[in-house]
Amino acid sequence: MLPLHDNTPNVHRPHMVRAVIIVNILVFLVELGLSEQALFYVFHLLGFVPVRLMHPEWAMTHGYPGLGPLPFVSHMFLHSGWLHLIGNMWTLWIFGDNIEDVMGPFRFLAFYLCCGIAALMAHVLFNADSAVPVVGASGAIAGVMGAYLVLYPHAKVVTFFFFFPIFVEIPAALFLGVWFLTQIFSGFSMAQSSNVAWWAHAGGFVAGILLLRIFENPRRCLACRSAGKRTQPFWAGPNGS
Repeated sequence: MLPLHDNTPNVHRPHMVRAVIIVNILVFLVELGLSEQALFYVFHLLGFVPVRLMHPEWAMTHGYPGLGPLPFVSHMFLHSGWLHLIGNMWTLWIFGDNIEDVMGPFRFLAFYLCCGIAALMAHVLFNADSAVPVVGASGAIAGVMGAYLVLYPHAKVVTFFFFFPIFVEIPAALFLGVWFLTQIFSGFSMAQSSNVAWWAHAGGFVAGILLLRIFENPRRCLACRSAGKRTQPFWAGPNGS
């Protein structure tokens, strides 16, 4: 399923979402100018390699420097290819504006980074011995999607289905629920045979649900509600009953 757009307008302009997208694009353009060997080093030093955290002695004997705080954040701004970048930034653009809307730009950035770190820890939990670097914004964006599920479950998402080339408008709760269950299923069935960090996606999604209320700005939420641009929370029925 490919989300194309949603029907939830935003009250405020998503300046931080735009800034995050621009930074990701600029970093990727720098990556394109690197040699294959240089990119390998960048991914292993600025991407997150689980074994550096879980087995630091082994990592240092194999040439890794000590693990500082930078890779916990920098891995979110590295991408392995055009499709990886475009898919992540497209999803962030669709769902991120409405989450920034209820947080404000700087709270949103803090939320985004916290979700990315939480996603990373979920990946490490299932891949403690991995020396494969984790790169990409997927975990952080999964957190944005989790928050969207809580705030706008009854929104509509226009979705393209690859298997039946059709466009369908479906409830956000259905789209996001299916997406989340797919990550869980894939994590159990394909974790060892895939380069996708399924558990990072699932962990980021759960983190977004749990962290939303911490970063939500009540004054901005009030502005969204008063403008009639916030749908019911997931525990309410379509009519608020």
